[in-house]
Amino acid sequence: QEQLVESGGGLVQPGGSLTLSCAASGFPLEHYAIGWFRQAPGNEREAVSCQSPTDGTLYYADSVKGRFTISRDNAKNTVYLQMNSLKPEDTAVYYCARDRACGLLLHKFYTNDMDSWGKGTLVTVSS
Repeated sequence: QEQLVESGGGLVQPGGSLTLSCAASGFPLEHYAIGWFRQAPGNEREAVSCQSPTDGTLYYADSVKGRFTISRDNAKNTVYLQMNSLKPEDTAVYYCARDRACGLLLHKFYTNDMDSWGKGTLVTVSS
């Protein structure tokens, strides 16, 4: 069974840090692009970051550039999102998704053609 599971969310204070994990099972993550997305209450879902292992593509939304870092550990078949200098507006449910390349993944997202979403993991930034 092919699956992606998000974890690592929680409550953090503004300015704090948190690392999210996207664990893959049933397929080799090293051959897939992984993107992070988020949705805050009352807001539309937005793309946060994406990494393609084959062509080295990196994408970050303007709102998180310089604060978030996407990385992966192929041995653990896991992609991470390191979030620093967190702001209240970062509060959202965070999701990960896959495709063969970031271009394909983001195109599907922007055209509302995503097949499905997992449960995600909730990040709450509040004092």
